[in-house]
Amino acid sequence: MHRLSSNATLLLKFFIPVFWIVFFGASTLAALFYQYDYVGNTPAIYFKGGMVFFYVTGVLLFAFTLLRLKRVEADGDFLYVTNYFKTARYPFHNVSSFRLSRFLFLQLATVQFQESGIFGKRIFFLASRHLVDGYFAAYPELKARLLNEEEG
Repeated sequence: MHRLSSNATLLLKFFIPVFWIVFFGASTLAALFYQYDYVGNTPAIYFKGGMVFFYVTGVLLFAFTLLRLKRVEADGDFLYVTNYFKTARYPFHNVSSFRLSRFLFLQLATVQFQESGIFGKRIFFLASRHLVDGYFAAYPELKARLLNEEEG
């Protein structure tokens, strides 16, 4: 079995969001319980509103980006997808597209399935380029079938 996900998946999926949510959640609660009328030269109501907006925006950003990441492994017949609590096995005939894209210094992969599974019809994972290249070198027939749109 070949791992396709980067080692940074665990850090980005759990540690950074949990640290951020706990730290800024505590800061937001402290701001909401602040008893004075001003924070510096800013009225406390604006400061409290800004803190709540910042916190809710950050939680939503994590929910729609980092918390959606999955860990992916594969062999010759199946794609194994886990969110570290549940694992699903998808046969390759159910994979309709496999796309690799770059975002800043990260290699993001999107897998689209023909039928919905426990993680939905589309999954996202942080790919390790050398692990993906090593996997497709071991299974060139899958590379030709899955990456045909990018090569043509």
